[in-house]
Amino acid sequence: MQPPAPLRATRNRRLMWLLLAISAGFFGFGFALVPLYNTFCELTGLNGKTGGPVTAAALSGRPADTSRWVTVEFTSTVMPGLPGRFQPQYRRLRVHPGDIINAVYLAQNLSGQVLNSQAVMSVTPEIAARYFKKIDCFCFKHQALAPGMTRSMPLSFFVSPELPAEVHTITLSYAFFRVS
Repeated sequence: MQPPAPLRATRNRRLMWLLLAISAGFFGFGFALVPLYNTFCELTGLNGKTGGPVTAAALSGRPADTSRWVTVEFTSTVMPGLPGRFQPQYRRLRVHPGDIINAVYLAQNLSGQVLNSQAVMSVTPEIAARYFKKIDCFCFKHQALAPGMTRSMPLSFFVSPELPAEVHTITLSYAFFRVS
C-alpha cells in the first residue's frame, strides 16, 4: 500500500534535496582534492615533492656529514610539442650531506617564437624528497626564452645530513613544460 500523495511528494522532495546536497559535497571535494593532495605531498615528501625554497640559514649549526657520500643524479625531459632542448650540465655529482651545491641546467629555444616554459621537479627515492632542500631553483618561476636563445639555469640545494644512511643515490627529474 502506497502512502498518500502529499506524503509521497514530501518524501520525494526531501530525497531530492539530500541527493543534491551529496552531489554538491562531492563536487566541492573534487575541487579541494588537488590543493589538499599537493599540501600532503609537500609535507610528507610523497611523490617526490620537496616544497618551496629554504634558506641556507636552515643549515646553520649543522656541519656537513663528511663521513659519507651521496650521489645526486640529474635527468631531464622535454614534454612533447615543446620546441627546445633541456638538459643538466652534469649527469651526476657526489656530495656530502649538508654541503651547499650549485648545479646548472641548460635550456635552448629551437623555435622562431618566444618560448614560455617552466620545469617541474620530482625526487626519487620517495623517502629522499623530504631531505632534499632547494635554496634557489629555476623551477620556482616561469622561463621566457627568446627565439634561438640558450639559457644557463642555476639550481642551489643541499641534502640534509638527516638523510637515512641507506640512501646512497638521489635522482632529480625535471620535466620542462610550455606555460601560457
